[in-house]
Amino acid sequence: MSGSTFTTTLKTAATYIDVAANAHGEEKAHLALQALKRISSSSPHLVEVGPGGGSAVAYIASHLSAARPSIDDVRLTLVEVPGVTSTSLQRAIDAFNQVGTCRLLTGFAQDIGTLLPEPADVISASALLHEVYSYGGGYAGLHAMIRTLPSVLKPGGMFAYRDVYAVKSGSLHDRTQQTYTSRSWIRFLRMFLPQYLEEGTHPYHSAADLVVLRQDSRIVTPEHLAEGTSVVAAAPVGLFREVQRHYITLRDHIWRSGILGFSPYLEGPLSGDWIDARSGHKRVHYQLTDSDWLPASQRAMLLALSEQYMDHHTVDGDIFDECTDIALTAVLDRAEHGDGECAEVWQSWVTREGRETYAYMTLDSLLAAVAVHSTEAAQEQRTVLMPVRLADVMRRDRAYYNRYLRRALPNPLRDAKQLVLFSNVPVSDTGTLGDGMHCLQQWCSKGNLARVYAAINSGG
Repeated sequence: MSGSTFTTTLKTAATYIDVAANAHGEEKAHLALQALKRISSSSPHLVEVGPGGGSAVAYIASHLSAARPSIDDVRLTLVEVPGVTSTSLQRAIDAFNQVGTCRLLTGFAQDIGTLLPEPADVISASALLHEVYSYGGGYAGLHAMIRTLPSVLKPGGMFAYRDVYAVKSGSLHDRTQQTYTSRSWIRFLRMFLPQYLEEGTHPYHSAADLVVLRQDSRIVTPEHLAEGTSVVAAAPVGLFREVQRHYITLRDHIWRSGILGFSPYLEGPLSGDWIDARSGHKRVHYQLTDSDWLPASQRAMLLALSEQYMDHHTVDGDIFDECTDIALTAVLDRAEHGDGECAEVWQSWVTREGRETYAYMTLDSLLAAVAVHSTEAAQEQRTVLMPVRLADVMRRDRAYYNRYLRRALPNPLRDAKQLVLFSNVPVSDTGTLGDGMHCLQQWCSKGNLARVYAAINSGG
């Protein structure tokens, strides 16, 4: 993203790219692999925008080497922001070059129209649109990006997209109510909401979007929220989605910092030690860290509830989450008062992710926006980006986080990833166009369906 607020230094840190952002390779690659199977090309050209630590690249390489029937001569082009590098990505590139060819281009996603030397059969991206929205001009930048995609895709090509699931609601601006009782969540509201509403790129600017917080039936501002008293909040449902998702990312960030006095394994085999995967119940494996400010009683109680496992400890995930929230309250207290290391950890998270907007569109709005703005691309043969099969739209729930959220909040919002495989359909292809419209009918409102219909048929 070419905007000055894109935190290249923090986005390229080894603890982020090589660790935190280098997970879920199968999920990131799933739609791209499905698209490759449906593309009729003897030498398909696959583009991944924002490969990060290369988890999707490595997974695709592994899949291609074992695929039967094989998908031969795949040419992979990676587009990454200048200055963002990763040792794990380089390993993934080397692995891919054993089964195909891979090249890395540097540039911003908005400039993909001039970066690619040839059209792509498949373009794959994770979190691309929410980062363009947050750092590349809001909705204007987002719509410009969508208008660019058809011009760099072949007719009949595909755009495989994965991002944070928003909410099941007609609009992100629909008002709803949330209650917060946990001290860590209330303190987070006090610290996060003012800076996000003032400094983040978000759509909640109208009078109807005003956040109203009450404690003891009295309206209070976010800055004056008191701990120990429940908060009843009324606001757009999308804003609650932002609060919830940002709390989760902050918790992961603080875990990785080691500042709590303990740090869980969030990647690798030990991160998936499930007691019951369906319900999101797991054993958490963790190591003690050198941080010595955590009260000795809290550290001792966590150890008493844990078991020794090789060179580290393991504990029931529900217990670990509860201990984390207690320790997190202490960290945020010190961070709020500018206390050394805690303040640095908080500020690094705020700078890297605290201003991003994850849920900028519902699925209904996303599908309609991509379809409508894709028809505005500057190209001779008009096309429209839309899913054409029901299986091209899917959601993958985060069972572990949803389990935690159900325990922490009275009425949590679903935490999940949204995956959509868009086909670049020529408007002259009436058969496929009909399939696409039938698919959109499953998720889009009548108003948005009318918008898509009008956009496709404009200009004859």
